[in-house]
Amino acid sequence: MLVTDPVAIAGARGALLRMSAALLDYPLEETQQVIEDGRARQVIEEALQALGAPSAQRLPASKGLKALQVGYTNTFLAGPRGKPVVPLVASAYQALVNGATPGSFLLNIQAFYKHFGLKAAEQDEGHVEEPDHLVAMLEFCSLLCHLEELALVKDRDPSPYRRALRDFLERYMIPLSSAVRARYRHLKSPDLDATLAWLVQSLPDWCQAQHRQLVQAIEETEGPADQRIATTTVPQGLWD
Repeated sequence: MLVTDPVAIAGARGALLRMSAALLDYPLEETQQVIEDGRARQVIEEALQALGAPSAQRLPASKGLKALQVGYTNTFLAGPRGKPVVPLVASAYQALVNGATPGSFLLNIQAFYKHFGLKAAEQDEGHVEEPDHLVAMLEFCSLLCHLEELALVKDRDPSPYRRALRDFLERYMIPLSSAVRARYRHLKSPDLDATLAWLVQSLPDWCQAQHRQLVQAIEETEGPADQRIATTTVPQGLWD
């Protein structure tokens, strides 16, 4: 059932993005458990219902943690000449860089993080986490939802977080998740866990739907001529 309470909507959007990030990170034992016992599906199902999106599918879990990890590695980490079959980093897709140098592209993403006092983790499972990794982006989006939710609960203006999420979805999340889906469909990995495969194919639609909802919510409160974030830089205070 579609929820109309803004606090509940922000919470549901954040829960969906947060669970997506957890599932698309390198799988640990806890990942296998939440897929196997249905907790992951329940969180996603409740969030989708609140957001008025189609229900989550019931899919079989991998046959143990090793199978889950092998499928993940063969899809997202390994491939011919050491390159992943389906990269999860935006800079691996030349079309997404759109003429910018890899360095400036990453700086533009990091500008979003820096504005809210964040940076990509320096160490995660023995390697530096890329700021343009899909998981890092999902975690950032879920944080913006959390900040929006807190602002609403405390009767403060949620617009800065809504505008930031709108722009980040449009500029980075929708293009990257769409590129990942297209690559997966073209080079489908038979080893990938069914839930992760479904998530990869559903995420772009979720991002687009939430972007539309945010655009509508912002226009209802600010009008259609609201301020847009510059594509080359993110000045401090622009969302405030």
